[in-house]
Amino acid sequence: MILQELTRYYQRVAESGDGAIAPEGWVRRPVDYFIVLAPGGCCVSIEDNGWMEGKKRIARRELVPAIGKQALKHTNSGKDPNLLWDNAAFVLGLGNKGALKASSFDAELRKWFDGIEDPALSDLRTFIQTMGVDGAAQALIERFGLMEEFEKRDPVLAFRWLPDGPIPIHHRASIRAEYERKRALEEDGVQGNCLVTGAIGVPIAINETVIKPVWGAQVSGANIVSFNYRSFESYGKREKGGENSPISKQASFAYTTALNQLLSQNSKQRLRVGDTSTVFWSEKTTRLENEFADLFDEPSKDDDDPARHTRAVESLLNSPNSGVYSEEERSIKFFVLGLAAPAKARLSVRFWHMGTVGEMAERIRSHFLDIAIAHAPYEKPHLSLYRLLKSIAIQEDSKNIPPNLAGEFMRAILAGLPYPQTLLQAAVRRIRAERDVNYPRAALIKACLNRQARYSPSQEKEIAVSLDDSNTNPGYRIGRLFAALEKIQEEAVNPNATIRDRFYGAASSSPVTVFANLMKLKNHHLAKLEEGRKRYFEKLIGQIADGIDSNGFPAHLSLADQGRFAIGYYHQRQVFFTKSESTIKGE
Repeated sequence: MILQELTRYYQRVAESGDGAIAPEGWVRRPVDYFIVLAPGGCCVSIEDNGWMEGKKRIARRELVPAIGKQALKHTNSGKDPNLLWDNAAFVLGLGNKGALKASSFDAELRKWFDGIEDPALSDLRTFIQTMGVDGAAQALIERFGLMEEFEKRDPVLAFRWLPDGPIPIHHRASIRAEYERKRALEEDGVQGNCLVTGAIGVPIAINETVIKPVWGAQVSGANIVSFNYRSFESYGKREKGGENSPISKQASFAYTTALNQLLSQNSKQRLRVGDTSTVFWSEKTTRLENEFADLFDEPSKDDDDPARHTRAVESLLNSPNSGVYSEEERSIKFFVLGLAAPAKARLSVRFWHMGTVGEMAERIRSHFLDIAIAHAPYEKPHLSLYRLLKSIAIQEDSKNIPPNLAGEFMRAILAGLPYPQTLLQAAVRRIRAERDVNYPRAALIKACLNRQARYSPSQEKEIAVSLDDSNTNPGYRIGRLFAALEKIQEEAVNPNATIRDRFYGAASSSPVTVFANLMKLKNHHLAKLEEGRKRYFEKLIGQIADGIDSNGFPAHLSLADQGRFAIGYYHQRQVFFTKSESTIKGE
């Protein structure tokens, strides 16, 4: 199903004629420099084919021949060169095993083009022979002041011929025609029935072109479909002949090209969810296809439009009233694919979800309504997926986001299901460890508890966006009480460490062990306040305690009620910070 839909997406984009995706037998690949050759094979310049974004250099993507699995590799270690382009190790023979790589690059060139006479190709062969002389390649890059750059990394190179101007050699008419002719005639002897398209008796792809850049995968790329050991064979099928999973060359090229296009650096149809590289597309061009990343992604510090996320969410939240999506658009199919690389060389499907644009939009809208909670005016009105996940990671470091949890969270959003229980556990655990009930954690807990209540026979009341005086859940009430006691302590003695720093863990899990002492301590603190503030807090504590069971504080709170404790605490603290002083004093 996944490969079929990616193949259809390739066909859709290819048929649009906008040149955004490579035709069969070609691939769009960043090329760092063009070596410009004059008649006779002399190099007259090495032209930079990129630009700088801050301190990062970006190479322009070029349409280049794709002759197999190696077509997307940054670094190659064997005899697997590309055709008419590759990194400097293959083109110039630099670095480890440089001579072997340069020899294989030259051999591949002869294999494909020995039968034609072309002046640019003749000059290219002369240049390659020249580079075979000891020290010639180093002298060349020194002449153009690129030694430091080439020592730092292994840039990708292609060729131009001076009389052709800006046209690369691989795009010369005679060379393209010969390449297409040879590619059409190329036979590997393996025929079969394609599992993706259903075509019978078609040439089967020996190797799948590598997929990149999936986060966490090896630099040279990884595969979805691959067999490289005899132990993976079945019924005598050859693992290196693609017979274990027969996919036609045409379908293999289509889905790998589509996936690499979606994952490319400039793609607006990708985002990162934890350790998962996520791509998305629809049957036809839709508004959601253009805005999906804006809904979930965190704007970067250098983003020229940091409000894009907020606008996209607010547009979605208002969509039932504004009619953003027409009935026709709502019925179009939409697909989301999450890929991870736990084994580096092989890709794992973290999640795969398909539905209509209308279904997706409604479920994403429900997600943002579920995580909505009171917050400070200076904080963002809507939280990105990245901010939510980062808040439950150790030290709030994105590297510490639990790998499977991110995928489960995304799956719950897209399917409209309860959030994973491990998400609630992670949020509660982080709060207890750091004693900090912040905005993203409170939003996560609220969303988890409300969906849990909605999808279970529990009669528990859903948690409101802001303080709810009518909520009598013991966890929620005790959390409010804890916030009030802390506020009294802060105003009375302004301590370096409050009761939250010392007692939050015990208060939120086994209240009976600490609240008797905290209530006594409160009396000493109240005595230090002015009369107006003292009366206000006494009244507030009375109102909160009135909703607590007459049997006293519970011995233990369940995980769900520990979450409600955190929300009660958070809601009450928000009231203290947002109410005007006159309101607090009851004047």
